[in-house]
Amino acid sequence: MTWVDYVRLPLTGLAAVLLLALVLRWAFGRGGSLVERRAVRGASGDYGALVPVAGPTTHAEGEIARLTLSDAGIRATLVDTTDGPQVMVFPEDARTARALLRGPG
Repeated sequence: MTWVDYVRLPLTGLAAVLLLALVLRWAFGRGGSLVERRAVRGASGDYGALVPVAGPTTHAEGEIARLTLSDAGIRATLVDTTDGPQVMVFPEDARTARALLRGPG
């Protein structure tokens, strides 16, 4: 090894570390996080095409309603809105879902 190698190798390593630091700073320096953010609550009308079909008092009741609809083949989701928990379905399933959750009678 010559004296040039003793200078070149550490400078090459330093340049690689600096390049990596710049790339990482660019990739993660936008204020974002790799950890998913908590969901933000919205009003019942803020969920796109979904419409509320039930407003249970607790999440447990809402999950039971959601599972009842799911067992009947209706796609449903339980969301936490500013109005409390809501069971939401697509508009074409709303009438059937309400009737199913209302029960016989």
